[in-house]
Amino acid sequence: MDHKFSPRKSLSTLQSYGLAVASVALATVVALGLWHYDVRNVAYPLFLFAIALTAWNGGGWAAVVAVVLSSLSFNYFFTEPYYSFYVTPAELPRYIAFILFALLVSWFSAVRRRVEQELLRSRDDLQREVAERTQQASLLNLTHDTIFVRDMEDKIIYWNRGAQELYGWSPEEAIGRHAHQLLYTVFPMPADAILVELLSAERWEGELGKRTADGTPVIVASRWSLRRDELGQPAAILETNNDITERKRREDEIGNLNRELGARTSELETINKELEAFAYSVSHDLRAPLRHIAGYAELLQKNTSAVLDEKGRRYMTTILEAAKRMGNLIDDLLAFSRIGRTEARNTTVRMEEVVEEVLKELQQETDGHTIAWKIDKLPDLYGDRSMLKLAMVNLVSNAVKFTRTRPKAEIEIGCTDGKADGAVLFIRDNGVGFDMKYSNKLFGVFQRLHAAEAFEGTGIGLATVQRIIHRHGGRIWAEAAVDGGATFFFSVPDRRK
Repeated sequence: MDHKFSPRKSLSTLQSYGLAVASVALATVVALGLWHYDVRNVAYPLFLFAIALTAWNGGGWAAVVAVVLSSLSFNYFFTEPYYSFYVTPAELPRYIAFILFALLVSWFSAVRRRVEQELLRSRDDLQREVAERTQQASLLNLTHDTIFVRDMEDKIIYWNRGAQELYGWSPEEAIGRHAHQLLYTVFPMPADAILVELLSAERWEGELGKRTADGTPVIVASRWSLRRDELGQPAAILETNNDITERKRREDEIGNLNRELGARTSELETINKELEAFAYSVSHDLRAPLRHIAGYAELLQKNTSAVLDEKGRRYMTTILEAAKRMGNLIDDLLAFSRIGRTEARNTTVRMEEVVEEVLKELQQETDGHTIAWKIDKLPDLYGDRSMLKLAMVNLVSNAVKFTRTRPKAEIEIGCTDGKADGAVLFIRDNGVGFDMKYSNKLFGVFQRLHAAEAFEGTGIGLATVQRIIHRHGGRIWAEAAVDGGATFFFSVPDRRK
């Protein structure tokens, strides 16, 4: 086998591994810098973010490199004893939890990215080829018609240049010959039945198989018109043929391409469902060891708090907080994967009631936080009530979270006329906002536009909202400015129409 060197592929591979090294190095530098200023507990999420970033943009092997480098850096710089690769028994659960979750994040991000890229590439390639085939097939309709005339005995009495160009017989060679014997005509039904229809309606149309002078088979769209003499008796048949051989071939190819596109789409949908099921299973199975880690850490904290110094107690608190954050992330992953697997139960949903319930559920988050609420009249939507409520919980919770730094927060929930989109609901706040040039990252899994230490969260909430809205056939988008608040819009069409 001839192995050829591909500079482009090698460069891409080098860039992927370079991204792994650079992202982990940057996470290490940032974590050490914050550590110097007594800002602790940031190494864990920074390394996870570096791993997810590498997996998403560099692929699986680059993600493995990022996991290895992150584990070594995490162990060396941020795990007791410092500047050593030795792991104490007290730090071992936290270190193992970091490695396991880092592997899960890298695997999920890499596979998800690859599946989406394959789906988009396959869809674009097939749609482009289908469009090209369809255009070529349409252009075949512009060819000049073939015209010849035969008498009622099937003898050719007129043969035009178009007939000569198509079939290869000159007028001298064709006139006087039996048309069906000359052209080896293949009929879609018995010839007698066609003749009966022609005598009755004085015209007939259909597709016929024929052969040219060199024996090449062709398919033509044939039109027959009956001419009668002065006495009204059948005298001749005028036949026009339009060569559709290439068009039929293109149509067959288009049909095959459409079937292939359907098969590939179905296959990728199956892969997506299997991936979601796997993510659900893995996330579900991670709960048991995480409960053990948290439970034993609590017992250890309770039973040894008297003999531990301040540093040891801080370590135990860090383990418990990390376990809690990991638990929240697993719960969000489960909710995210469940959206794609749960069957929707569509009904008329009173959004005003949903908003009231959401505000009551979020009351604990808003305690001690001055918020000026403005709730407009909202329309009823048609969809799954539990899913739409979950979407509103995430959007309103985001508005509350990102207005926390304001002395007086303002949050509005309203509705506009989206014309083509129908009713469009929005959640507007006067919070910290974000830069619109990063808006394409808003709805990605594990994507965050603010530092984790500034605003808590797992980076899955908006991805869950987008999946819910897309399952309802709608769309979601946002408008914002840095330190100028944000507005999230979404529409849900009424599929009963």
